[in-house]
Amino acid sequence: MTREDGRAFHELRPVTITTDFIKFAEGSCLIQCGDTMVLCCASVEDKVPPHVPFGEGWVTAEYSMLPRANRERSRRDVSKLKLSPRSAEIQRLVGRSLRSAVDMRRLGERTITVDCDVLQGDGGTRTASVTGGFVALALACRKLVQDGDLASSPIRHAVTGVSAGIVEDTPMLDLRYSEDSRAQVDLNCVMNELGELIEIQGTGEGRAFTPAEQQELVRLCAKGCEELLAAQKKALGGKLK
Repeated sequence: MTREDGRAFHELRPVTITTDFIKFAEGSCLIQCGDTMVLCCASVEDKVPPHVPFGEGWVTAEYSMLPRANRERSRRDVSKLKLSPRSAEIQRLVGRSLRSAVDMRRLGERTITVDCDVLQGDGGTRTASVTGGFVALALACRKLVQDGDLASSPIRHAVTGVSAGIVEDTPMLDLRYSEDSRAQVDLNCVMNELGELIEIQGTGEGRAFTPAEQQELVRLCAKGCEELLAAQKKALGGKLK
């Protein structure tokens, strides 16, 4: 089979990360992965939730989609008086992924909240939120150092996320919506800059899949994450901290 956009099965969509997209946020970026666009903003507060150990900080995330991010208008979560299950699940994933990147003791007693708002969705919004969210987080930490609030960045390593799937029995990287909607198998993968796995979400939506097929999808994701890491580094001026 041939992909609709002409990409090879192992190719990412074009990725662009525009930093300092929002004036007032301590760190922000707009990440574009093909036609998927996510605005990521990191905000710093000098307080932590009650469950955080004394002397440590906290990193969390929120995720939402604008009403016309998709092909048809969706209701805002606020109009339903609760977060949609999908949004809640995704923001927990993004939060876990970003927390893995930070030394909480070095962050100190402050909270960084990363808001990920999908402006346009064409597949891969959760993984784009992880990749762009890290850039916003790193910029916020960089500002804390520049302002003299921290002696050094608490960032331990970068994190990136990408999807892969099996469509018509063919493994392929970075699914757009038209591929994802008919995928037999869908897998989301988050990795750090050392190539270590942080989280895998894999589902046999159309059929079961074998451990060998899972490993092939993870290999595709590892390749994609390595390229996304390079895009992050470029966006951050050549360094990840």
